[in-house]
Amino acid sequence: MSSPGAGSAPLNVVLGVGGGIAAYKACELLRLFTESGHRVRVVPTAAALKFVGAPTWEALSGQPVSTEVWEHVHEVPHVRIGKSADLVVIAPATANVLAKAAAGIADDLLTNTLLTARCPVVFAPAMHTEMWQHPATVDNVATLRRRGAIVLDPAVGRLTGADTGPGRLPDPSAIFAAATRVLRRGPGAADLTGVRVLVTAGGTREAIDPVRFIGNRSSGKQGYAIARAAVARGASVTLVAANTALPDPAGVTLERVESTAQLREAVLRHAAGADIVVMAAAPADFRPAAYADQKIKKAAGEPVPVITLAENPDIAAELGAAKRPGQILVTFAAETATGATALEYARGKMTRKRADLSVLNEVGGGRGFGTDDNTVTILDAAGGVRNLERAAKEDVADALLDAARGLTVH
Repeated sequence: MSSPGAGSAPLNVVLGVGGGIAAYKACELLRLFTESGHRVRVVPTAAALKFVGAPTWEALSGQPVSTEVWEHVHEVPHVRIGKSADLVVIAPATANVLAKAAAGIADDLLTNTLLTARCPVVFAPAMHTEMWQHPATVDNVATLRRRGAIVLDPAVGRLTGADTGPGRLPDPSAIFAAATRVLRRGPGAADLTGVRVLVTAGGTREAIDPVRFIGNRSSGKQGYAIARAAVARGASVTLVAANTALPDPAGVTLERVESTAQLREAVLRHAAGADIVVMAAAPADFRPAAYADQKIKKAAGEPVPVITLAENPDIAAELGAAKRPGQILVTFAAETATGATALEYARGKMTRKRADLSVLNEVGGGRGFGTDDNTVTILDAAGGVRNLERAAKEDVADALLDAARGLTVH
């Protein structure tokens, strides 16, 4: 299943809207779907209409809006809407909607639609922290995920009133990106349900003084693409991001770091509970041996300061040495060498770090860093080689997860 484009029919998306204050954000999500060429039917709950009225949804979607199965009965909407859907997205998914969906309750048009849908279903929860963390909600989310639904973890941030914490609806653009990935994969999208994935992304910075640092050109785009793809496939994803300017992906647990030492501390803390560890970040190999507390000044006639470097720890090698049975370690090798030489370098790194998969990323000449596509070779410990020529980073992400999934023993 692919997104609509030139010469292809639009796909049917059901946008379910729960009765929470974040319902107004679903208007932006609806706009993103319609402007992408999809046909969207909005199915709100009766409580949702207390926040955003039916005329708004009808005007934005061009489709009729109802909440009850008793309206337009001759069309059998409680069956037809779900059966004709290519994707169902519930945003915001309140604690009440999640509970009804988990229990199979069908007391309005939205919950009937959920029972009749045979397409991928994405829930974007939004509620107060206490409600999200309540054991009943935790159990309901686990049940829905076990059945193959994609339940995004909510964002952390300002809620209603002065409250702050996990429970905020992710940004509509992030929900749209996650839903698009699910829509692209179609039925069977949640093939990583129950799998815990740790992804690193971005480039570390090693401070010279309060102003300057040693860094690299990594944008984090490939790591973020892997995190988004894993979420869209049902995985529980932790993303450790170093110095990126990218928007937060929906549904991940995000931790930001700056230096290689901070990256190492975060990765070692999260890796013990991960089934797949993808080291897509670019940690600096070296750091200044000494940090200057004050900005290093340039003075006429004075010699140029000499910066002595010290070697940073090899995080991937530490993970490989501590890898537990069944855990999959994926490393990246960014090389300016080409052909057989680059392949030899990547294979050697994979062996030294005891990785299960290695992604050879030939960089330079407009390739790799900061672009939306990548030229990579995926190597496995058994000697397998798969080349991906100028593939979108989203496609590289899915290819890599396919390879990792093939090695994972559930």
